[in-house]
Amino acid sequence: MKHISLLNPIGETSLSSMEATYKMFSKINEALQSTGKEALFDIQIVGLSDEAVSSGRIFSIRSDTTIHQLKKTDLIVIPAIHGNMKDIVAVNREFVPWIQKQYQLGAEIASLCVGAFLLASTGLLNGRSCTTHWLSANEFSSMFPHVKLMPYKVITDERGIYTSGGAYSSLNLILYLVEKFAGREMAIRSSKMFEIDIERNNQSQFIIFQRQKDHEDLTVRRAQELIEENFRERITVEDLADKLATGRRNFERRFKKATGNTILEYIQRVRIEAAKLSFETSNENVNEVMYNVGYSDSKSFRTTFKRITGLSPTQYKSKYNRQIAV
Repeated sequence: MKHISLLNPIGETSLSSMEATYKMFSKINEALQSTGKEALFDIQIVGLSDEAVSSGRIFSIRSDTTIHQLKKTDLIVIPAIHGNMKDIVAVNREFVPWIQKQYQLGAEIASLCVGAFLLASTGLLNGRSCTTHWLSANEFSSMFPHVKLMPYKVITDERGIYTSGGAYSSLNLILYLVEKFAGREMAIRSSKMFEIDIERNNQSQFIIFQRQKDHEDLTVRRAQELIEENFRERITVEDLADKLATGRRNFERRFKKATGNTILEYIQRVRIEAAKLSFETSNENVNEVMYNVGYSDSKSFRTTFKRITGLSPTQYKSKYNRQIAV
């Protein structure tokens, strides 16, 4: 039987991710036992103490056991914890040596959504791939620069460490683990019972481009403003550098350092975000939107749009246009 430790951290823990994790593994046990087979999972809520931990102002969660009592586990699941991430990591630092020890003893670890911050604080993600909620990507990269963040991914799986994207994409990771431990048939059954798209592997379509202005470089910030004001026109790096009276190579280096994007990538992201808004709110066709956001080459527009959003322009419009949806 595989022992699953569902952590009960201090802070505003996502009750939905905790309950969904507990329930999905429990339902596998029930399904197996209904056919005369043994349960696969022993699921326990594990905290720092036996006292109930408050999550928000309404609910509290009581642990089944503590990290001081539990000597060995097979899978640690870290739920999402909301709030100031530096404070959350600090107040839960007592979990860190226990998680590190369990991994050394052979346990696997899964973080859900922004639970990746607590996982990254152990150092076990250094040099490895990871995902988290796309809204927290910049903060995560700033706090943990040695982790290979992949904010477009729904799931990462690397040497016994798993992470999931934002919010309810955590369910896709739990389903992925169900398939790994209980088989494809059980995973399909769970996907139908909980109505989860078993094949979803990308959160790009949900990302809203954040303008990446949380920096102190005034020249770069002015460049961003120029791009956002003139993205429908032809914009070159040389033109921007000339307008800002700065050398091109130094300007490109500063822009990348401040925003995390090259200048070309930033222009593309601004244009595609404008295209997404048009597809969501207007009746314009793909070509009209393409020209309105500064593209003249259909292949380039479609390729860039799909790379950034994970969907073709037509697919995106069909899925998110308000009038089509109605």
